[in-house]
Amino acid sequence: MTTTSPAATKAGGLRTGVQRFGTFLSGMIMPNIAAFIAWGFITMLFIPAGFFGSESPFGWHWAGVAETIGGGGDSAVVGWQGAMTAVAEGADGNIFAYVGLVGPMVTYLLPLLIANTAGRMVYGERGGVVATIATMGVIVGTNIPMFLGAMIMGPLAAWITKQMDRMWDGKIRPGFEMLVNNFSAGILGMILAIVGFFAFGPVMLGISAVLGGAVDWLVALNLLPLVSIIVEPAKVLFLNNAINHGVFTPLGIEQAAETGKSILFLIEANPGPGLGLLLAFSFFGVGAAKASAPGAAIIQFFGGIHEIYFPYALSKPTTILALIAGGAAGVTTNMVLGGGLAFPAAPGSIIAVTAAAVGPGVPNLLVVYLSVIIAALVTFLITGVILRASRKRDLEAEGDSFGDAIAQTEANKGKSSAAMDALRASSGTGAAGAAGAAVAAGTGVATDRRIENIVFACDAGMGSSAMGASVLRNKFKKAGVEGVTVTNQAIANLDGSADLVITQQQLTDRAKAQSPNSVHVSVDNFMNSPKYEEVVEMVREQRDTDA
Repeated sequence: MTTTSPAATKAGGLRTGVQRFGTFLSGMIMPNIAAFIAWGFITMLFIPAGFFGSESPFGWHWAGVAETIGGGGDSAVVGWQGAMTAVAEGADGNIFAYVGLVGPMVTYLLPLLIANTAGRMVYGERGGVVATIATMGVIVGTNIPMFLGAMIMGPLAAWITKQMDRMWDGKIRPGFEMLVNNFSAGILGMILAIVGFFAFGPVMLGISAVLGGAVDWLVALNLLPLVSIIVEPAKVLFLNNAINHGVFTPLGIEQAAETGKSILFLIEANPGPGLGLLLAFSFFGVGAAKASAPGAAIIQFFGGIHEIYFPYALSKPTTILALIAGGAAGVTTNMVLGGGLAFPAAPGSIIAVTAAAVGPGVPNLLVVYLSVIIAALVTFLITGVILRASRKRDLEAEGDSFGDAIAQTEANKGKSSAAMDALRASSGTGAAGAAGAAVAAGTGVATDRRIENIVFACDAGMGSSAMGASVLRNKFKKAGVEGVTVTNQAIANLDGSADLVITQQQLTDRAKAQSPNSVHVSVDNFMNSPKYEEVVEMVREQRDTDA
């Protein structure tokens, strides 16, 4: 029997539209974060000013290797044969310098990965191929890293491909399908690449120049901290993806390619404001918020799951002013002292921030740490004042406010999450919700199908579903059940091979449409659902029967 739940009510309005747009943008960037990190580490280690470069701040020059991988070394001097070279200006005239990895990765690899991911999101593998071809025209038609171009041309090219295929869907004679499909995609890709080179590329170059100039203008007038007025409230309302992944990341990569670091990577990812807020609730909060804040602070600061502090801000909306002040203080510190990251810190954990900040040098790392400390301290002090001023009223009203704030956070996000469920459980507000979920879930999990492949599915397939898969794997291990594979995926990537698919209630209908032949289980949360015990017991009984 499949466990299901009623379809969730579809939210509307401007906020929901912006959230969906932000989710689409982050869907292009987030799956490729590993490539950004790889490029960042290669840059950090092998460019001339890197750890092993010729101008290493530590004196650790790895002669030959740094010039070959980082690029720029004279091939006649280094002598490594077969590597790609290009004509460059040397001290005594032109030389054949190594191309290295840094330049080609930021110029070609990263934008093409974004374009391919975007194309796949719109129209599968075929859309991804045409999107990659078209974006290549945009890339070579400009002289800067074309991330914004990839984020626009990629989905546009895939959409055009989709419309083209609709024109002759069902009209191709049997036996000619492969011929038509391959040639139509190739010809369309060629046309879009040429259009991208002559028209799209220059337009995107102008847009990038305008956006870059706007950032430079804000920095020159010392106004960049004011961006926190938008960013911090947007984070609490889950509107930050459109800003962070749509503007900050592509512009930040361009800045990092030129200067080795960018302050833009820290505007949204700085864990200081969230840490300061949670510490203030730990000392000055009341009831469930006070009890759960220390654990939430650890998850937020070291795990990088910022959404866990949003209910605290919503339970006391005036603390958003403290977040704005803390964020602005952190940005000001980096702006004045020249702090920045070499590549995006995703998630916004202090560990990820450290890895991205150490490349430009230890002084830069210390500045970044200082910005985190100052942001946390400012937020802590202001939040403390706000909480102390309303402590008497809060004690009188203690009970439902924090639980309501958790529910409001899930409403803002448009779905529940494992982080919110864990927060609800740790604060003691989740018992009723868990009981309600058990009642709504139906009569249990049962199926005659042999279960060997279980998939947790969520929107992105990277966050809450990964935590849920880890929880269930541990339960199977403790129960001594073997022969079961538990993985996590995005709903869009479900291919029907899963024997059992576990989703949050709001996403079950989408998962069913994507994988109709699988057994589907709906849960209220991914962290501690009673359905896990039922799944484990069901699989155990199957194994016992086989024995």
